[in-house]
Amino acid sequence: MSTTDPAVAVDVPEMPAPRVREFTAHSIGGGLALLLGLLGLGATAALLATASAVSAAGAKAGLIVAGIIVFLAAVISLRGLNTVAPGEARVVQLFGRYRGTIRQDGLRWVNPFTSRTRISTRVRNHETAVLKVNDAYGNPIELAAVVVWKVQDTAQATFEVDDFAEFVATQTETAVRHIAIEYPYDAHDEDGLSLRGNAEEITEKLAVELQVRVEAAGVEIIESRFTHLAYAPEIASAMLQRQQAGAVVAARRQIVDGAVGMVEAALARIAEADIVELDEERKAAMVSNLMVVLCGDRAPQPVLNTGSLYQ
Repeated sequence: MSTTDPAVAVDVPEMPAPRVREFTAHSIGGGLALLLGLLGLGATAALLATASAVSAAGAKAGLIVAGIIVFLAAVISLRGLNTVAPGEARVVQLFGRYRGTIRQDGLRWVNPFTSRTRISTRVRNHETAVLKVNDAYGNPIELAAVVVWKVQDTAQATFEVDDFAEFVATQTETAVRHIAIEYPYDAHDEDGLSLRGNAEEITEKLAVELQVRVEAAGVEIIESRFTHLAYAPEIASAMLQRQQAGAVVAARRQIVDGAVGMVEAALARIAEADIVELDEERKAAMVSNLMVVLCGDRAPQPVLNTGSLYQ
């Protein structure tokens, strides 16, 4: 499949639709439950102490049974307490069924018979190892990337994949490899995208592809960046020479373009000011001399002409 935004159009795989979505679990403040639980434990101790002081067998048995019941009620009440820290959530299940997520921090109380799974919703980093792949031109390159992500849907992160952190790591490496083979390290044509020359556009495409890949796990990609990008060592020297030659050619082209403009301006001003009338041969000689002066690698040595212009 492809994204709908043409600016960041990129081929991404078709991932399965999630079967479960996060919703808020029913919970209440845990202060009252904690107080009742502690009172229950105290009442249990009082009942058992009273039972030990009573001599009548019937009353003693009744107090012990009542103490046991109160103790079990207190324990069950306390078992429903959860401490949720900021940046964390609790995924609540009742006999295997998803019953919601607690995101509100503090002491919360839920059905004591449910199980709660802690899951972090903090922002995380994942940096890939240095990967060696072939770019679009078949040149071996090395690259690594860092991805900033967080869990957005706790239900999907818990139930849609086995290990969402490992899933993000694997999909990140896959997306980086896929992006690397789609584009060259250096584009031969000026309009083509390249990994080195268009890092912003490429990393944006990487983020789009990665978001699609990990969306099933309820993960949001915040940012992705290349942290390492270079030719493989076996061709690095040859590619460096190629880059240097390209830079020299580009610099020479700019120097020549500037020199031509300066020569044109000089001839035009001489003609406008009627300083001297030059025939075509003298113009050619002047152009040649100016181009040597402006484009030469070394400083020119001045030669005084004490004769006429044509000697």
